[in-house]
Amino acid sequence: MTNEAFQRLLDRGVVVLDGATGTNLQQAGMPIGVCPEQWILENRQVMIDLQRKFIEAGTDIVYAPTFTGNRLKLAEYGLDQDLKAINEGLVAISKEAAGDKALVAGDMTMTGRQLYPMGDLTFEELVTVYKEQAKVLYEAGVDLFVVETMMSLQETRACVLAIKEVCDLPIMATLTFEKDGRTLYGTPPEAAVVVLEHLGVAAVGLNCSTGPADMVDTVRTMYDYANIPIIAKPNAGLPELEGDKTVYKTTPEEFAQDGCLLIEAGAHIVGGCCGTTPAHMKALADAVKGLTPKVPKAGHHRVLASERQVLDIHLDGDFQVIGERINPTGKKKLQAELRAGKLDLVRSMAREQERYGASILDVNMGTNGIDEKEMMLKAIYEVTGVSGLPLSIDTSSPEIMEAALRIYPGRALVNSISCETEKYETLLPVVKKYGAMFIALPVSDEGIPKTLAEKHAVLDELLNHAYDAGFKPEDIVVDALVATVGAAPTAALDCMATFSHCKNDLGLATVCGLSNISFGLPDRMYVNAAFLSMAIASGLTMAIANPSQDLLMNTAAAANMLMNREGSDLGYIRRMQYFDKKEAEAKRKQEAELLARHGESATAASPGESEGTDEKPVSPVYQAVLDGEKEAIVALAQAEMAKGTAPGAIIDEQLIPAITEVGNLYDKQIYFLPQLIASANTMETAIAYLEPLIKKAPGQAEMATVIIATVEGDVHDIGKNLVGLMLRNYGYKVIDLGKDVPAGKIIETALCQKASVVGLSALMTTTMMHMKDVIAEAADRHYDGKIIIGGAAVTPSFSDEIGADGYSKDAADCVKLVSRLLS
Repeated sequence: MTNEAFQRLLDRGVVVLDGATGTNLQQAGMPIGVCPEQWILENRQVMIDLQRKFIEAGTDIVYAPTFTGNRLKLAEYGLDQDLKAINEGLVAISKEAAGDKALVAGDMTMTGRQLYPMGDLTFEELVTVYKEQAKVLYEAGVDLFVVETMMSLQETRACVLAIKEVCDLPIMATLTFEKDGRTLYGTPPEAAVVVLEHLGVAAVGLNCSTGPADMVDTVRTMYDYANIPIIAKPNAGLPELEGDKTVYKTTPEEFAQDGCLLIEAGAHIVGGCCGTTPAHMKALADAVKGLTPKVPKAGHHRVLASERQVLDIHLDGDFQVIGERINPTGKKKLQAELRAGKLDLVRSMAREQERYGASILDVNMGTNGIDEKEMMLKAIYEVTGVSGLPLSIDTSSPEIMEAALRIYPGRALVNSISCETEKYETLLPVVKKYGAMFIALPVSDEGIPKTLAEKHAVLDELLNHAYDAGFKPEDIVVDALVATVGAAPTAALDCMATFSHCKNDLGLATVCGLSNISFGLPDRMYVNAAFLSMAIASGLTMAIANPSQDLLMNTAAAANMLMNREGSDLGYIRRMQYFDKKEAEAKRKQEAELLARHGESATAASPGESEGTDEKPVSPVYQAVLDGEKEAIVALAQAEMAKGTAPGAIIDEQLIPAITEVGNLYDKQIYFLPQLIASANTMETAIAYLEPLIKKAPGQAEMATVIIATVEGDVHDIGKNLVGLMLRNYGYKVIDLGKDVPAGKIIETALCQKASVVGLSALMTTTMMHMKDVIAEAADRHYDGKIIIGGAAVTPSFSDEIGADGYSKDAADCVKLVSRLLS
């Protein structure tokens, strides 16, 4: 199927997908815990009958039951060597069921392994895993692909890239969002749309997690950012327990009624996930087939994205700063760190520039004495770990640029592409493949233009090449080529003319290297500030600058306000409040250093500081946990002990409060899963170093033992692993039994280890009933400890119904629950 044929299908109206596979097959007799793919092959007529019922109900596209048919998932059942035969057989079943009445989509999902740096699976290894399955599915004759139930945007990117490198069939992609409106890894729906649309998927959306009514807001958000169709494939409501069975109580009529709300919100493709039967799909198809889908909003957003946030860039919006600090040029300390293989300063610069008001972070690793490609990739991992700002990738090497764009989990800005033949011919296809924006540099094979007219002519030529390659004006930011006014008196005026020409005549955003204008002049900051104010008035959209320069940042805030840009008056006030606070902090620090040099205490209130303040300086150990500085934490703990602080006091007074604050930040959606894991790993490193140094008092009680396990039939363990990590950080003895663990083994271990708590995890609605088996086993074996549960499908009401002692929504909450139960 071509993308054109897919578009023709869309042009006919609402496209209806199929309903649930897993829950319906279990109703038909598939046991919990078996390999679904193998069971379907052994009971192929059951699958054929189910899919035919969906097609009779009005389904246009059925999903081949290849959901977990990748090598890593099949290996859990010892079937990885049979990948080709399994996937071919499953596609054949769906093709037989569909005939010429429906299309067959090759279905792919997560592997269950965490990507580097949180896990040990590299991005390229994951792409290879997905390519293996995609190649088999393509050769087996699927009409298109669907990448579904994804929790990680980066894993979704890997799967999409793998498919695109195998074939050119249309790709649909859907992610699963938590109750807070983000994926487990912190991706909001708008970021998913921006990244995946520009990566080339044919449709994007969400599936699973909730019923249709609870998806409406997310669909609406996606629609606002999308130029491709939106998909919504909800569950039949949330699962509930009836006796020994998990049921979905949303009726077909209710499902269809709420499904119409999804079309009104902007969905063009709808279907059903867990709990939806052929009856649900018939009711939905009958309800939506007569509706007219909303067309995507005219025009394209000028937008960058990281994995955790988007940055809208408006020609008449607030001026944006690209932080220039992560660049070793002229920075001897940074050069030395990079040559030593360290990135501490890079992480610090990223945090600092975000704090000072940068909207984008430029990353350049160009210095001698290092492997620039290796260091660029490491820097991207490190910077994305500590900052949610989008990145500008800055390198003169096309090879390094492609490697960086490949692993960057967002939509980056490429700095830059010139009109030099070799540069644009090499880089334009690369930037297009990875869906990035780029800075257009009007420099040709003849060098830097000598006149304004020549510069604009070179720009026109470069733009033509870009438009021929499929780029749109919203994908391009023009570098105005700032020359120094000391050598070229009309340099500033020429730039103003370019800013105005790009904005008003070409509809293009602009950027410049701000400080170039004053090179060689005294008191450069005043020249830069005046130039910036004039440039913003002339149409400058953003600049590459140092956001720690307060005069520039304050000037930009004032210029935005004077131009009456939306919200700029409040922005100016906030900027001035931040500036005042920064000045006060600098003053306090200076006074503290002065007191220290004279041997006096710096703990008393400094002049100008309000009396009675209870603010204490944050210890480096505490801050390292907050920042996830795993490599530095042991040295910082050693420095703290050198001051006389006991190892136990470091744990109790610095580490525990720090990880508690991390949990609070996670609850407030300031931190997300990557930051939570980084902080927990940092804490674990510190604990491992400090605990052997603590001399326990005679008779001092050991912390409680906690058994954790994913229940029988379930092979998902990301959440469980994080729970174990957090509990260990609080001193509990944690015994992790792994995944797919029978009830008998869990309770036997709990009794043998005299565990105070058993923690059970399940991701799937089809396996969470085994939690009840564990509770029954505990009663039979007279285990009197506490049993707590959690997982994506688990709810507090389910905990009450099966008689568990408690429910936790995530790892941070689990620590609080265990403490409360044992207190």
